[in-house]
Amino acid sequence: MKKRSWFLIVALIGLTAVAAELTVGDAAPAFSAVDQDGNIWALEEHLGGEHLVVYFYPAAMTGGCTKQACSYRDYIERSDEPDFTVVGISGDSPENLRVFKQAETLNFTLLSDADGAIANAFGVPVSTGERSITRTVDGKEVELKREATIKRWTFVIDPQGKIVYRDSQVKATEDLANILKFLGQ
Repeated sequence: MKKRSWFLIVALIGLTAVAAELTVGDAAPAFSAVDQDGNIWALEEHLGGEHLVVYFYPAAMTGGCTKQACSYRDYIERSDEPDFTVVGISGDSPENLRVFKQAETLNFTLLSDADGAIANAFGVPVSTGERSITRTVDGKEVELKREATIKRWTFVIDPQGKIVYRDSQVKATEDLANILKFLGQ
C-alpha cells in the first residue's frame, strides 16, 4: 500500500461522521446523557423555563476549556438570577467531569458525550481516538482519558426547544460575552 493511501486511511479512522449542521430555527435534537455525578440528564426535562446555553468543548482541565467554564461559573455566581441555564458537553467520562467540576468549583451541569453522538446530532465535528492528559488536583496526579474530542461550538435553545443562536467559531474567552450580547444582557 502506498504511504499516502495509508495516511488517508488512518486519518479517516480518526473521524466520526457528522450529521447535517443545525441552524437557527431548527428544533434542538432530543438527547440525554450522563452528568458528572452519574445521573441521567435529558433535554426534554429542561425545556419550558429559561433559555438553555449548550456549549460543546474539547476536553476537561485544558486551558481554553477551563477559561470558558470559569467564565460561566463566575457569571452565574455574581448574578442574582441568570436568565439562562448552562450545560457543558465534552467527550470526557463522567469521572473526568466530576474532577473538572470539583477542581474548578463549577456551578452548572457537565455532560459526558464519550462517543460524540450528541455532538454529531448537533452537527458539531468530532474526532475519535484515545487521548489523555495528566493534571494535579488536590495534590494528586490524575490522568484524564477520553475517546472523543469535540469542537468548541455553542448553542442557545429557547424554552420551546428551538435553536435561537449558534456559534461554530467560538473563542473560549469571548463565549460568555457573545451569549450575553445575544440575550440582551
